[in-house]
Amino acid sequence: MKTFHFLAAIAVLTLLLPACNSEKKEEASLPPSADYPLKVCVVSGEKLGSMGNPHVIKHEGTEVQFCCKSCVKDFNTEPRKFIAKIEAARAAKK
Repeated sequence: MKTFHFLAAIAVLTLLLPACNSEKKEEASLPPSADYPLKVCVVSGEKLGSMGNPHVIKHEGTEVQFCCKSCVKDFNTEPRKFIAKIEAARAAKK
């Protein structure tokens, strides 16, 4: 009976592990554009470049730069809030 439980546990783990790995897709950073309106991370407020090269993504066509890759997770919780900051900075530069 213990062998059955052990084998069942292995079978479940075998099915779950690929799903866990697929959630951790590596997101490649894009090259930053020179006309980006902010000098700080839209999430943390840290100076862009203070933790190495900025991590850059496109969100629905809008470039977003972060001080580090970990800020992307916070951005994804409320992207509209952070996109509004970028749009406000862009409008202020005009």
